[in-house]
Amino acid sequence: MYNFRTDLALERTNIYRKANKLEEIDGIETEDEEVDENISVSRVKVTNENGERAIGKKKGVYVTIDLKKFKFADDDQIQKASDILSKELKEILESHIAKKDDILVVGLGNIYVTPDSLGPKVINEIDVTRHIIKYLPQYIDENSRPVTAISPGVLGTTGIETLEILKGIVDNIKPKLIIVIDALASRSIDRISSTIQIADTGIIPGAGIGNTRKEISQNTLGVPVIALGIPTVVESAVLVNDCLDLLIEKLQNEAKSNVFLNQLKEKDNYEGIKDVLNPQDYNMIVTPKEIDELIENMKDVVARGINMSL
Repeated sequence: MYNFRTDLALERTNIYRKANKLEEIDGIETEDEEVDENISVSRVKVTNENGERAIGKKKGVYVTIDLKKFKFADDDQIQKASDILSKELKEILESHIAKKDDILVVGLGNIYVTPDSLGPKVINEIDVTRHIIKYLPQYIDENSRPVTAISPGVLGTTGIETLEILKGIVDNIKPKLIIVIDALASRSIDRISSTIQIADTGIIPGAGIGNTRKEISQNTLGVPVIALGIPTVVESAVLVNDCLDLLIEKLQNEAKSNVFLNQLKEKDNYEGIKDVLNPQDYNMIVTPKEIDELIENMKDVVARGINMSL
């Protein structure tokens, strides 16, 4: 299987298609929707084992929401993105649980490391209701579902695998479904904090940056797990590859025609660049200088979207 080094099913599908010069992949169904000039939604459905082998993702539904010009988004843009996220998330929730079933929201990551702080920051904004329904039911709408939320920290500071913590919580409060929020890795600098992926197959934390932890899914926890992630980092090899493409494109425009540059542009140079950078320990994980503002924007989008959908 390819070393995709990305958590996004859409990117994996496109990489596999390009490498094998395919229009269609057995076991993969795709659908694209343009919401407006700045927002698009892509849906990838892995339907069989052939699809699983091709892109290295489990059978299930993967929804990707792309947000353009979102670096300095205003409140109206954030709200519109939240509405789209809420709509897509609701559809997935309704296919797995009833309207008043208990939900646990989990924010993965380290709040003290900005590119990894999305999950914990979202948890601070989630409307939790389980304690109100239990102890003060007169103060809440009777149609409200019990919602709990936790940010379990990271193995390096707790000494405990996230899966071990969640097993204890699931055994005690018995949620019907878990929503897990995490920062992801991408194969494109354009997707950093401007893409949201929703998947109903769970998540393997750290897989996109080669720091794989134990899987969080229905197989390991016994209840459906929806993973909601946003790319916040790329490898330096990705950065160099994307910059090389931009340089080639500029040279092509100036030269009007060049066979070698055309061939170089057509090729995915990521693997070759990675092979050069890895032996020198130069293949770092990188994030943009505006990551603080980007995380704040996406934290608001995700928190609002989850609250509206629940």
